[in-house]
Amino acid sequence: MAEQRLKTSIAILGCGEVGATLAYTLLQNPICSEVILVDPKKELLEAQVRDLGDATYGGRAATKIRAGTHQEAGQSDIVVITAGAKQKPGESRLSLLNRNLIILTSIFTSMSPISPHTILLLVANPVDVLTYFARKLSGLPESQVLGTGTSLDSARLRGILAQKAQVSPSSIDAYVLGEHGDSQFVAWSNASIGSTPLHLALSDQLTDEFKTDIESHTRGAAGAIIAAKGCTAYGIGNVAASICKYILFDSRTVRPLSFFQPRFSCCLSMPAVIGRKGILRAMPTQLDGDEQKLLEDCAVGLRAIIEGAEKELKADDELRHALEKHA
Repeated sequence: MAEQRLKTSIAILGCGEVGATLAYTLLQNPICSEVILVDPKKELLEAQVRDLGDATYGGRAATKIRAGTHQEAGQSDIVVITAGAKQKPGESRLSLLNRNLIILTSIFTSMSPISPHTILLLVANPVDVLTYFARKLSGLPESQVLGTGTSLDSARLRGILAQKAQVSPSSIDAYVLGEHGDSQFVAWSNASIGSTPLHLALSDQLTDEFKTDIESHTRGAAGAIIAAKGCTAYGIGNVAASICKYILFDSRTVRPLSFFQPRFSCCLSMPAVIGRKGILRAMPTQLDGDEQKLLEDCAVGLRAIIEGAEKELKADDELRHALEKHA
């Protein structure tokens, strides 16, 4: 009889603002036995572990926090990747992506071999493209590699619609889909409040101008926060913690997550059932003609970015091999 595993662990790679906020959320709302922080900046790592450890001494926290290695992280139930380079002034998106792919490659090299049961959750941006490459680098089944995608964008959407409709956000069923970025879109055609379609529940308000304002708010929320305080951490930290809970508790919750879409050969956000084995199944989603076109355009844009990144990586490899040959 196989030995039953009594401990559950979540490893967080990167203990900056987002990683530390996620760790704190997991300590305050325990769902696992231990949280393992991993970061190459040893002084920062030690300081974060000590500071977060102080939050457990009141006696309420059931989760332990400790520093760990990449190899230990690779054996965890869930590995959350928040580590990534920040965009430099004037730096292109492709250049930033290339630097983050180098970091991602290093992470998977250090974690190898990864437990075949581990679930990978990508939080670092650009999350859709990094999720695509993570599934290739990790060697894990596609269902076990996912990104937060438009989960936070959809939460913001529910929040603003709840204010407009004067109902609880939990009563709103509406999603932002596609890329977590400029080409994301709201699936207005299947949004509802309770069982009432949104166009009936907000019949007096649901104008084209209203939709444009809501979409702009949802798309630009992160940029406004970053401009004022330098980062976003609380919202995405809470969303990532919730996704971890859905996985460990096998809750079979439906959320818009970034995962591989065979039809488009890229990762982007669509509604999916999430549980202990990751993405259990995609939920069929009926979009109207305009929304379907937005989804397809989004996929084309992401594929172009992926192909550009693959060319840069290939060129870097060729240059490195040439230098090694003539060293």
